[in-house]
Amino acid sequence: MAHNRTLGLYCDQTISVVYVVGSDLLINSNRCAPPGTDFFSVKCTPNVQYIISPPPQETSHLSPLPLSGDSMIIVRMSHASDTENESKLSVRYYGSDKKVLGTARLYLTALEISLDVDADRDGVVERNNPNKGSWKWGPNGHGAVLLVNCDCERTYWKTPDSEKTYISKVSDLKDMSLMVLRTRGPAKLPNDYKLTLHISQSDAESVRVFRSKLTGKQNVTSYSFTSFLNDYPLVLSREVLSQEVPYLGGDAEINFYVEGLRFTDKDFNGLISVNLSVLEPISERVPETPIFTDKVVFRVAPWIMTPNTLDPLEVFVCSTADNYQFLKGMKNFVGKSGHKLKICYEYMNRGDRWMQDELEFGYIDSPHQRFPVVLDSPRDGKLQDFPYKELLGPDFGYVTREPDRENISSLDSFGNLEVSPPVTVNGKNYPFGRILIGVAFPTATKGRNMTKVVQDFLWAQKVQDPIALFSDWLYVGHVDEFMTFVPAPDRKGFRLLLASPDAAFKLFRRLQSNGHGEAKLFEDLTDEESITVDEILNDDSFHVQNMYVQSCINWNRDVLKRELGLEEEDIIDLPILFKLVVGTKHQDAYRALAYYPDMVNMIVLGKHLGIPKPFGPKVDGHCALEAEMCSLMEGLGLKCTFIDDFASYHKLLGEVHCGSNVRRGMFDFKWWNLEM
Repeated sequence: MAHNRTLGLYCDQTISVVYVVGSDLLINSNRCAPPGTDFFSVKCTPNVQYIISPPPQETSHLSPLPLSGDSMIIVRMSHASDTENESKLSVRYYGSDKKVLGTARLYLTALEISLDVDADRDGVVERNNPNKGSWKWGPNGHGAVLLVNCDCERTYWKTPDSEKTYISKVSDLKDMSLMVLRTRGPAKLPNDYKLTLHISQSDAESVRVFRSKLTGKQNVTSYSFTSFLNDYPLVLSREVLSQEVPYLGGDAEINFYVEGLRFTDKDFNGLISVNLSVLEPISERVPETPIFTDKVVFRVAPWIMTPNTLDPLEVFVCSTADNYQFLKGMKNFVGKSGHKLKICYEYMNRGDRWMQDELEFGYIDSPHQRFPVVLDSPRDGKLQDFPYKELLGPDFGYVTREPDRENISSLDSFGNLEVSPPVTVNGKNYPFGRILIGVAFPTATKGRNMTKVVQDFLWAQKVQDPIALFSDWLYVGHVDEFMTFVPAPDRKGFRLLLASPDAAFKLFRRLQSNGHGEAKLFEDLTDEESITVDEILNDDSFHVQNMYVQSCINWNRDVLKRELGLEEEDIIDLPILFKLVVGTKHQDAYRALAYYPDMVNMIVLGKHLGIPKPFGPKVDGHCALEAEMCSLMEGLGLKCTFIDDFASYHKLLGEVHCGSNVRRGMFDFKWWNLEM
């Protein structure tokens, strides 16, 4: 990073300045020349080097040089001074007869100063990386990474660490980015010189900086930890934009810990600068002047969602007064797949069973630390306290976006927020996949949309470029009602599953042609009226309703093929039928609900699929819908388990996926290596 400083000299005066190694002092030799000056000469002590620009014509090194209006002396020093004012430079001026007219003298105290961060993202804070003052994406990029310190070191009386203006536990330091001030020079600075750390007013909304406590002049690695509040004083914050920092003398380091306060969003591009300046005194009651500034740049790590193809770690479900059958099925399924089931009991869920709708799991990552972060939806049902009270904790972060409550709709629940597996589209790589959200059709005048503050947040993260799908045609309005992804051993490593009335009618017509037209749906449900395959196929109104649903899904199919780079071979159609209803919230429009349990609304745990039990027509004692589902999935090496959610979820307008959530592992790929 180049640093130049223009310096004025004064004839027959001596001035003392601090010089920072690596910078250039630019002295206009003509500016302080006495009247009648035609020549000048320069002398200096061994630690000072200089060049004349433009270079003079050939002349003896002992002879004075002709003075011109643009003669510039460029001064450099190679290493720090041991004592104050130990290096010197003088400029002597001569008349036409080589008579001395005057001399300007400069005393120099050289310092080595470097504000350092992990600019090459290898987990080590290297000395004076030339790229530390800017940020560039890609495997050959540079610039430091900053985490939003959104976890909580406490397990009770919780507050995200980013909301505290102090460090109460040393474990909190690992969530912050290390920044090191390295200095080398004399035992003390010349009188009234200062080192000052500072940030801009706009950046102060997004960052805080703490410093290790200094004990005498010892190196920071030997600091004591007697009181965390005193050992890590707050240096920079919203209230303090600039603060003097100690100069320790000799060869010294001071550790600073930089804490992110907020995620990238519509009004914040994620870039933060921290500056270290050397201030030079002028005179009493006159503000100091910055003579050197070193800058480092951080980018706040994005929040990253995890797709179905990543390894599951924990499965979350609610226990309610009426979902014993569902819970029993989930325990069996999760146990069989070898994963951990976590149950949210009624004291916390207060009867709210929609675990998927309340939250979305993701994570943040840096070269020095990574941890899961839950995104709390704005729906704020009776489960609203669960993400904060039960999930927020040490190395488990929390983030939310609070919109105007009047603008909240069903589309703000996170069954309406999904993410694809990694894809490549038209040569552009999306190694974290792409976020999928459901909105109203572009031409709709009264449609529902996901609230703007959540959409802005998702788009601002950059690394999972969102795709808007049309989901407002559904009564509940969630994308997980008509699509999901499952792992596959070939092609792109996954398949997109889409609900398909066409596939359902095709299956039912095959059953009818094979003599099973009298087979009944819902036959094993005591509280549900059964219906035959023939009755479904003969209902023209029902068929028209599903033609409309299929057209809505086809629109999304085309968007997904285009935006995810998919071919027809990457898509599997699942036999699912819908019905149109008018509800109290939507008197002006018909919207669709799954007619029988919506098998696409499943939970994916590796090669194990937990699928809503459809209660379809039986052939030879076996559900034809289950058999079709198994036939489609088992070709991919996937195992189907059907879970009875009819009474406790399906009839309440949700399914297995709506009633569960999965925390998954993180990507090996590092987001900062993306080519943007």
